[in-house]
Amino acid sequence: MQDEATVSAADIARLAGVGRAAVSNWRRRHPDFPQPVGGTPTSPVFALADVEAWLRDQRKLDELPLEERVWQRLRAEAHDDLRVAEVVADAGELLLRRRAAGAPRPGHAPEPLSAETAQAVAELADARGAVQAFEFLFTRYRETQARRVSTTPLEISGLMAALAGDARTVLDPACGTGDLLLAVLGDPRDPRRLLGQDADGDVTRLAAVRLTLLGADPGIREGDSLRQDAFPGVLADAVLCDPPFHERAWGHEELRTDPRWEYGLPPRLEPELAWVQHALAHLAPDGRAVVLMPAIAAGRRSGRRIRAELLRKGALRAVVGLSATHHLWMLRRPEGAPPATVLMIDSADQDTVVTTWWRHADDPGHDEPGVSRAVPVIDLLDEEVDLTPSRHVSPARSERTAERFTETHDRLAVTLDKAGGLVPALPPAAGRRESRSVPLAELARIGHLTIHQAPMRGDTEDGGDGDPPLLTAEDVVEGRAPTGRAARGDGRWVPIQAGDVLVAAVARRFVVRVAETDGPLLGPQLSLLRVDPRHLDPYFIAGVLRSSANARASIVQSTGTIGRADIRRAQVPRLPLEDQRRYGAAFRRMAEFESALRSTVAMGTELAQLLADGVAEGTLAPPDDTHSFGHP
Repeated sequence: MQDEATVSAADIARLAGVGRAAVSNWRRRHPDFPQPVGGTPTSPVFALADVEAWLRDQRKLDELPLEERVWQRLRAEAHDDLRVAEVVADAGELLLRRRAAGAPRPGHAPEPLSAETAQAVAELADARGAVQAFEFLFTRYRETQARRVSTTPLEISGLMAALAGDARTVLDPACGTGDLLLAVLGDPRDPRRLLGQDADGDVTRLAAVRLTLLGADPGIREGDSLRQDAFPGVLADAVLCDPPFHERAWGHEELRTDPRWEYGLPPRLEPELAWVQHALAHLAPDGRAVVLMPAIAAGRRSGRRIRAELLRKGALRAVVGLSATHHLWMLRRPEGAPPATVLMIDSADQDTVVTTWWRHADDPGHDEPGVSRAVPVIDLLDEEVDLTPSRHVSPARSERTAERFTETHDRLAVTLDKAGGLVPALPPAAGRRESRSVPLAELARIGHLTIHQAPMRGDTEDGGDGDPPLLTAEDVVEGRAPTGRAARGDGRWVPIQAGDVLVAAVARRFVVRVAETDGPLLGPQLSLLRVDPRHLDPYFIAGVLRSSANARASIVQSTGTIGRADIRRAQVPRLPLEDQRRYGAAFRRMAEFESALRSTVAMGTELAQLLADGVAEGTLAPPDDTHSFGHP
């Protein structure tokens, strides 16, 4: 089977820790580079065995990483990328069987995987654990199927899960690979009833494996929810749904008389309104539905009658404007007299949306200018029935605009003056430095550093103000103080110490910070390197981890914006400690410069807004002369 495995140019670059351009150069410059065995002229594929042998001969590869070996075996097993989901699901079900049987070594291949592939999957599970092994394979599957697989962004799935609250039975009728159900999983010791359905049988298998490996007992079914509802009569406490927006053949003709259409027959070109009514049909009393909608659905003329009925009967309780393209609709089954208002929220910030919903969902007088407002239903029932939140939220208040403009102007001037002196100046080297690099895994093995990773999941929301602060991946990316909280008594989190190197994988690159103080805990999706200062400089390590080659070689998962990485594969030049410290000082100054730039951009954006607001309000006077505009 190994001889049948093939790799693309991107796979080769990942194996060797280089960019795609380097692979293209090798093909041009080296006549003995393996010839393509398939693919197309623009996207060729190569025999893995030939590529591996060539890389070793060129001293560009010491050993094929275990993860890559397993992944390429699975791709070879699939024979076609269209079957990758099937074989990844087979691998996941093998991991579940091994765990249930006490993780025996497979003596023969459980169908349908071959014996060699099953053995490789088992080795990966033994080395990384079943959950991490499957998440690696699942992430690679998503990467290869990015154009075919629809996923809910991590930040949106987290927001929808938070809006579901403590619902005991949660249904996702278009669950895909289970992103929304995974977001509400919580503590498996306090199980929820998780139900999902999707028309694609392979992705439902993947969803079931993901949830089961994390301790859930999900009910996942294959089938088209609109045509073949797998849960007739089931009433859920929460229905979360990211429906297929652009599926026009959703059953408009055959479902014309369906009893679910209490609010009107959905237009043929608006399947989203069919999913909204399907979600409402499955809601228990006091249950709530959260449906991700295209923003255009808030004002399309064809759907205005259904929108009006949802308002009149009190089914639509809130609309959240996440962006120019996406809204969230919050719905409840009508009971009693319909509410007189609908909550409009114009914000993508999770804390703002969740807090506003739970505090003001039933407050008819709520009005937070610039953010949210309880809008009278009667005001929405015009000819357009436009539910776009930005049209209905009160303008932001303008108190102290002039004073804030002056304060921000002065702070920006100070920051700009400081930033200019932070940029490190490094002269060109007399010649290219030839030094051997060593992977972090080797540095860990010889005791020069230790590597820690936070749990995949954990309770970061239930902690109170008195509980330990927890540094999230978003905090590292934004360069800010910890914003999370860990519930007291949860001993899974790693305490951060001053000098620790903190790493987040973001959009195929590393964001790296060095901790300046002790105290916070290491949050999910972060890695931590604790170096021995007798051998390594932390700022040097942080700097070289940011190299493009290290990111390409090490990032093995990218779910949404923030992913995970096999940080052990990153390479570090072997340099004397004194040289490390000199480079480390330059990296530290550059980090301070980047922080100053972030502050500058934020203040510049704020200053531009304050200028526009102040002129519009009449609270800022015009400049005294043209010098104020920067003219000579």
